[in-house]
Amino acid sequence: MQLRIVTINVQNNEGDPRRLGLINRELRRLAPDLVALQEVVDNEQLDALLHGTELHGTHQAEAMAYTPPFADRYGGNAVASRWPHQVVEVLDLRLAGAGDVPWCTVAVKVPLPGEGDVLFVSTTAAWRLDAEAVREQQALALSDLDARHRTDLPTIIAGDFNAGPDAASIRYLTGRQSISGRSGHYHDAWEVAGDGPGHTWSVDNAAAAALFDQIVRQPGHRRRLDYVFTGSWHAHPRARCEIRAAGLAFDQPTDGVWPSDHYGVVVDVEIGKDK
Repeated sequence: MQLRIVTINVQNNEGDPRRLGLINRELRRLAPDLVALQEVVDNEQLDALLHGTELHGTHQAEAMAYTPPFADRYGGNAVASRWPHQVVEVLDLRLAGAGDVPWCTVAVKVPLPGEGDVLFVSTTAAWRLDAEAVREQQALALSDLDARHRTDLPTIIAGDFNAGPDAASIRYLTGRQSISGRSGHYHDAWEVAGDGPGHTWSVDNAAAAALFDQIVRQPGHRRRLDYVFTGSWHAHPRARCEIRAAGLAFDQPTDGVWPSDHYGVVVDVEIGKDK
């Protein structure tokens, strides 16, 4: 069956309040089946983002017994799906060196009509430019989470990884290097089917200007930080998830208002069990 997957960091509640309406309008236009959302402040904001989409949404706060520090300011991860889903785990990734990260990974199983359950994961990695060692450990934790809950259908992981394709954490996920004597393999949707560099965090986006000035302080900065990964044959030998298209979304302003400080990614796949 065909699936459309979208990931977008919604930038909590910063900036122009019209941003949420722009994101909602684009979600309704794209009509995705699975959505990973990052930096969602609370359920009220999630409801506004999903209004009129007929998607079923879950914010990390709904499945946690506690609230991580800074969550009231920077929000958390959320998922949305065309069909009602079941939360299987919410993973707190606040490791040493990333104590200010309130974004917990949300893993759900989504029943795909005629195909069975698929594990869908929305995640965010440590954001600091010098935190790649933390992101490496978070990538290991992410693959462990997948191993605990994966189904016959290839796992789909989406989110803001705060690392470029050449970073160790991304190289680990795509099978290009080991970390701590471990290795694995997922397909990077943009690498398979994207056109161009696919930068999702860019100086061209006025909504990101203040953050660039605060932490990058260099001209012309552009990077690909947002990804959709799919599980490979090694972990799912009886099924496939063929990536057919990958593109940017939420990457244009409307009346001078940018939807977020990140661009989103939209991916089309064909998923199913081998006949």
